[in-house]
Amino acid sequence: MIRRPPRSTLSSSSAASDVYKRQLVVDCEGAFPAIVEDFPDLLDGVRAVTSGFIGGDVARPRYRDVGSGKTGHVESVRVVYDAAKTSYEKLLSVYWRQIDATRDDGQFVDAGKQYRPVIWAMDDAQKRAAEKSKEELERANVFGAPIKVEVVDASGMTFWPAERYHQDYYLKNPNRYRFYRAVSGRDEYIASVWGIERSS
Repeated sequence: MIRRPPRSTLSSSSAASDVYKRQLVVDCEGAFPAIVEDFPDLLDGVRAVTSGFIGGDVARPRYRDVGSGKTGHVESVRVVYDAAKTSYEKLLSVYWRQIDATRDDGQFVDAGKQYRPVIWAMDDAQKRAAEKSKEELERANVFGAPIKVEVVDASGMTFWPAERYHQDYYLKNPNRYRFYRAVSGRDEYIASVWGIERSS
């Protein structure tokens, strides 16, 4: 089981900055379990994946409040990785293969700005890497439409972990998770864009 990291602050000036620069924070497509499952499954070196919220103006937001769209947060996941085994760029490559990058109003069956695709960059290096990755995909016209994923400076922002029952949801509630994934159309869309190249 992927272990969750103990801290929630995305400040690169903390004593743990060497660890927390080795993380990717992205939206979770409106479904925590799907992207939480896919990162460790598709990429060696992932140390922890945590479901949570970022980008809003309310402290300690709750899932139901974020879902209402009133707090300004985006449902997201924090991926902490071992830089000796993988890289930020490889995590970005996996991320692009999990989303519909042409939407900014939700993902798949989940509608609303709280589900929009975002890459939350912790520092200038991550921001440059994410923007370069996005530009390369746009030039290649991979998605067949303009990419609407935001790359946001998240330095100083706080990542708020979701309630405990949301963590590792796909392991705790496999039947509900599989049903949601089946009806969302997510896997069909990903296959239509990437085919067998999904995890490359």
